[in-house]
Amino acid sequence: MKAVLCTRFGGPEFLEIGEVDDPVPGPDQVVIDVKACAVNVTDLLVIQDKYQYRQQLPFIPGGEGAGVVRAIGPGVTNVAIGDRVLGAGQTGGLAEQKLVAARSVVAIPDGFDFVSASGLTYAYGTALHSLQLRANIQPGESLLVLAAAGGVGLATIEIGKLLGARVIAAASSDDKLKLCTERGADEVINYETEDLKVRVRELTGGRGADVVMDPVGGKYAEPAVRATAWDGRYLIVGFAAGIPSIPLNLPLLRGCNLIGVFLGEFVNQHPDQARATNAQLSNWWHDGTLKPHVWNTYPLEQAATALQLLADRRVVGKAVVTPS
Repeated sequence: MKAVLCTRFGGPEFLEIGEVDDPVPGPDQVVIDVKACAVNVTDLLVIQDKYQYRQQLPFIPGGEGAGVVRAIGPGVTNVAIGDRVLGAGQTGGLAEQKLVAARSVVAIPDGFDFVSASGLTYAYGTALHSLQLRANIQPGESLLVLAAAGGVGLATIEIGKLLGARVIAAASSDDKLKLCTERGADEVINYETEDLKVRVRELTGGRGADVVMDPVGGKYAEPAVRATAWDGRYLIVGFAAGIPSIPLNLPLLRGCNLIGVFLGEFVNQHPDQARATNAQLSNWWHDGTLKPHVWNTYPLEQAATALQLLADRRVVGKAVVTPS
């Protein structure tokens, strides 16, 4: 089969297109003919050897993959050959076929396209896990979302509204903020032209945000911590703009909690809770409540381009690679 190959750690420019053997499913494994694979910041970290789990070279990047079940291994009972599914895993999605654990497979209902489906697991799973299980967000609380026009950001806006929060979206351009408003944000902040801390305080009557969702880090982290409410929860999700150094006196002075979010390890540690989260997402998705925003699609040969655009923070919503 044809696949994107990471043969050396580094940026997207080092990725190659090559031919590899078709995957063969072992016990409790499934092989999917990949129709669509959304690209994520996690994929960038993995190919740069900056992710929590290190991959052995060479490998196929791509954590998400939507398509049709091609083969099943011994012991698989939850899916059958020919089923339309979404399968998540740290690697393997940027290829014509993807090998995944059967427990990670979610059914795609008839009438839902593969491209939209491919953007569901990472972004929406992270958003729901963060807000519901880590922050225990309550109806009426204020939620500040950094990098709000990215895949995780837009998903957090939607999930936040479903959970009853008042959502304040922060992003780097007015065009991005316009999309955030269209997706349900109550208030918006351009943190390239406005003082993030001051605007959050103004929008919350001086209190600050009850919950902060931070998938970006970098220079935005410290002012966001300063904008967190007393007894607020600051969710540390990722570091697309770099790992920040936050003075530890700030959470003391704000009386707030810094909470780490590591969805991948949560799935390993608490599989039953992870399945419940996936079930909730599936229900919302099936009834049309959740609608992933697809920015653009790319053939397999342009997967490196999609990843580079993501690295350059030009992607709004999801960029999706379509191997088939």
